[in-house]
Amino acid sequence: MNNGTRLAAVDLGSNSFRLEIGRVEHNEFQRTEYIKETVRQGGGLDEDRNLTPAAMQAGWDCLARFGERLAGFKPSEVKAVATQTLREARNRDVFLEKANAVLGFPIDVISGREEARLIYQGVAHMLPASTERRLVIDIGGRSTELILGNGIVPGTMESYRVGSIAWSKRYFPEGTFSRKSFEIAEIAAKAVLDEAFDAYHPQLWDTAYGSAGTVGAIGDVLTAAGWDQGVLTQDGLDWLLERLISAQNADRLRIAGMREDRRAIIGGGLSVMRAIFSLLGIKEMQQAVGGLRHGLICDLTGSARDYGDLRAKSVQRLASKFNVDTAHSARVDKVATQLLQQVLGNFDAAESQRLLRKVSWAAEVHEIGSYISHSDYHKHGAYILDNADAAGFSLPEMHRLSLLVLGHRGKLRKIEADLMQDDLVLQLICLRLAVILCHARRDPDLEGMTLQTGPQGSRELQLSCRSGWATAFPQSAHLLREEALSWQKTQWVLTVNGL
Repeated sequence: MNNGTRLAAVDLGSNSFRLEIGRVEHNEFQRTEYIKETVRQGGGLDEDRNLTPAAMQAGWDCLARFGERLAGFKPSEVKAVATQTLREARNRDVFLEKANAVLGFPIDVISGREEARLIYQGVAHMLPASTERRLVIDIGGRSTELILGNGIVPGTMESYRVGSIAWSKRYFPEGTFSRKSFEIAEIAAKAVLDEAFDAYHPQLWDTAYGSAGTVGAIGDVLTAAGWDQGVLTQDGLDWLLERLISAQNADRLRIAGMREDRRAIIGGGLSVMRAIFSLLGIKEMQQAVGGLRHGLICDLTGSARDYGDLRAKSVQRLASKFNVDTAHSARVDKVATQLLQQVLGNFDAAESQRLLRKVSWAAEVHEIGSYISHSDYHKHGAYILDNADAAGFSLPEMHRLSLLVLGHRGKLRKIEADLMQDDLVLQLICLRLAVILCHARRDPDLEGMTLQTGPQGSRELQLSCRSGWATAFPQSAHLLREEALSWQKTQWVLTVNGL
């Protein structure tokens, strides 16, 4: 990456939104600006798991300020992600439609394991080079990520639905502290995290690191009270617990090092931290400098590994796990991408590559559902992809793959609402045609076959076959005629010439 290249990472956390800006100098990222705003969006989910109007407006206002600062940045220089609150929010699409516009860049809602991967990546790259076995813990507003890794390579990764905002609202209503409420909160946190004991057993790691807000808030208070800087211990957590119980209420809490924006959620954060210390036998935790946004920077710079390659490997792992016929999927991939390349004239090079890459991945896993049942396997496959944690992918990206897999065969009515997206339809048509042409599970004869779009602005495609092709391949010709009839029931027209 060239010296002077600007990069920016935006982290839409449940408690705070963060913006990190810097430049690449001699292959290293140098921060030039850091902005953090306490939005506390995680506290704005109602009983139906919808973001309230006030919570959405607070998020939009913050992102508008971030967007003004990012004016002039190229799309390739900015990466923005959202985490647990928007993973949960049922009306997230309503929020994201305006959020993307005011920020000026697309916001990816990432899965819990993808968040964990990015956190570990950010923490590891801010630590000295080492082969030590690391346990990284990030207690956020509505989720907690636990990761085991060696050096810069993450291994076991998981996200749990327990966090400082959620636990504060549930077990410390009105900011009231008591010994009993802390006991209940810690027991509840252990119940959620109990399955982590075997996967993150003390014998599996050498050093525990804590990342992000809750760790930082507790660490600041302990340092101000005279404890060793950058280290959290059980004695320190016990001391802080007694201070909170003595105060009885967050509004009356007066303690050096405690930021105003943390007082309301320190009870939930401390109870989760104490539960993790107890469950995993942690004696002390090192406060890490890196975190999620630093992991995003690593992806932008490619300092960890190629981002596209990471997603490709995730697709390969899914295909392998569900015993996909790789020879056939490669055949379908080749035909689908060959057809798609012919109809991308109205897209720039970067967008064309993105569309080709996505249809290639969809082809690779289009039969993934056959592992469950050959009947309606496309529906099983779509469900798997919609619910899979795949490193490198955002949730919308996985949903896009699931739509292509769901729609690659059968009636189009099931995805009718998505056929307004022209780029998706082009991918889908090419994938469906490839599946038809490869129906005999051998390489099809495509000599002289072309796919063309109609006049600009029209929703028409023409597939042309050479003279005699239909006679040589009557079953394929029949399936293509049926495909053309299927598209007549949509706003798109597929014409097949030469049959």
